[in-house]
Amino acid sequence: MPLFNSQIDWRGMGTIVVVGLFTLLVLAFAVISYVDWSSNAAVAEFMNATESSASDPNHSNESAARIPSAKARANCPLGKKSPPTQLLPLP
Repeated sequence: MPLFNSQIDWRGMGTIVVVGLFTLLVLAFAVISYVDWSSNAAVAEFMNATESSASDPNHSNESAARIPSAKARANCPLGKKSPPTQLLPLP
């Protein structure tokens, strides 16, 4: 059998190309369908969370978890220092 065959099986190559393109088309369709489905699920979850928090009678504009002030941070050694009021230019 020679190293380079001068006869090319065009029908076989065409079949391989068609099968490859079909596989890529199916994968692209699957990815697009999944992204669409997950986006719809995320939007529905967001809307349910928004509606439930808006209809909550105990809901207020203040956050439930308050951010501690700088003086309340006793565990941090830098927490006792006041933050700089001016930024110094870099040398």
